Amino acid sequence: MRAGSQESATASIRYEDDSVRSVEFIQLRRGSFDGSVPWRRVRSAKGHKHHPGEYASATTRGLVVYESRLELARLLLADFDPQVVGIFAQPCRLRARVGGRWRLHVPDFLLVPGDGNVRVVNARFRCGRDSP
Repeated sequence: MRAGSQESATASIRYEDDSVRSVEFIQLRRGSFDGSVPWRRVRSAKGHKHHPGEYASATTRGLVVYESRLELARLLLADFDPQVVGIFAQPCRLRARVGGRWRLHVPDFLLVPGDGNVRVVNARFRCGRDSP
């Protein structure tokens, strides 16, 4: 996809003041997430199959939301990784054309290593990694 074209992949980021900013994926930087909040609000309900919650992270010195115990396990790994200096839960909504169709996806986490790059992480069981 070319930068500036109408077909560019984008990331929509929600901020503390409830504003939303869309950034072309190739223009996305770690600083784009300063002051951001999780894209979705994590909720818990009786009978819910997942076990959402908030984790007190030493890395962020604050609470990080998760939607399942699998996400919590991945969050623990990131929090204990000395190379990770930032963790953003549900960081944005990605929009991209895949196989000729527009797709939307909210990644589980955005991890920031000390070198300032970012890594998008999804907590999935190995058997489901090939599923759309």
